[in-house]
Amino acid sequence: MESGSSENALSRLGRRLNQRIQYFLDKSSPHVSARWICLLLALAGYVARVWYLRGFYIVSYGLGIYNLNLLLGFITPQFDPELEGPELPTKADEEFRPFVRRLPEFKFWYASIKSILLGTGMTFFSVFDVPVFWPILLLYWFVLFFVTMKRQIRHMIKHRYLPFTFGKKKYGKGPVAKDSK
Repeated sequence: MESGSSENALSRLGRRLNQRIQYFLDKSSPHVSARWICLLLALAGYVARVWYLRGFYIVSYGLGIYNLNLLLGFITPQFDPELEGPELPTKADEEFRPFVRRLPEFKFWYASIKSILLGTGMTFFSVFDVPVFWPILLLYWFVLFFVTMKRQIRHMIKHRYLPFTFGKKKYGKGPVAKDSK
């Protein structure tokens, strides 16, 4: 009987913890800048810890590859024009279709922050400190990054889309009409 009650108490605790986390995620949703600043602070903490320990390069490499994959999902359209239909409209009489990301901004941020926190947690266990020659990993990551970004930028140019917007367009004041009375 005791194991059933402890499982029940453990599941209640887990459920309450998940509710608390979801509450904070819901509260943070409209605060885009604050969320990204928190991510940068967590990343700086991770980098400082890896720098101080002089190790865990394979964890850092895995973190870099995972976040590169997330970035690709963020800047890639949900529907690939090559596979699923016509290009984006280029003329005034064509229908406007907004850019829809494969990975929305909030999910991109959430997956990134989770990965950084997991990577930071892994630095507390020496089993993850695999000895590697880190310059090779760094070089390989940069080659992978540039080749992948080159392919993605070519895709953006070919299908005429830009995955970033900088807010609503602001129009200048036109000529002011004078009353002719």
